[in-house]
Amino acid sequence: MQLIAVPLASSGGGGSAFTFLLPLILIVGMIWFMSRTQRKQRARQAQTVAALTPGTKVITTSGLVGIVEETDDEYVTLEISEGVLVQVVKAAVGRVIPEEEPAETIEEPAGDDLAEAAKDSVDVPDAGKDKAADKVQDAPKLPPTHTEN
Repeated sequence: MQLIAVPLASSGGGGSAFTFLLPLILIVGMIWFMSRTQRKQRARQAQTVAALTPGTKVITTSGLVGIVEETDDEYVTLEISEGVLVQVVKAAVGRVIPEEEPAETIEEPAGDDLAEAAKDSVDVPDAGKDKAADKVQDAPKLPPTHTEN
């Protein structure tokens, strides 16, 4: 038995250069697009931080909601609850919560209209009570100390 080596047919040199450059061009394009997107996000974040003024309601990147009390070069002081102040890095401010428009006020009927409104009103028991005030906070539940068979 005799083995004969047959050379494989090779394609021209032009095709292999194109197949090598196409993935390289795609990778460079993806990197450029991602850096452009990140640059836009950084610019938007810088605008948000620059526009912080006392009284602005914000959410930090960690999810903390507060009202800006004061700002300086690096830090923002937020009031997260009445009398509770927290100082965070400016970069931690994620977004500004837009101020809500005040709800429309309902005009109270006056004079004869008041008597008609009283006739139309429905008497609902416990409507004036604040249910949260009546509720006592439950003590924390402890895990069971034994197992049952």
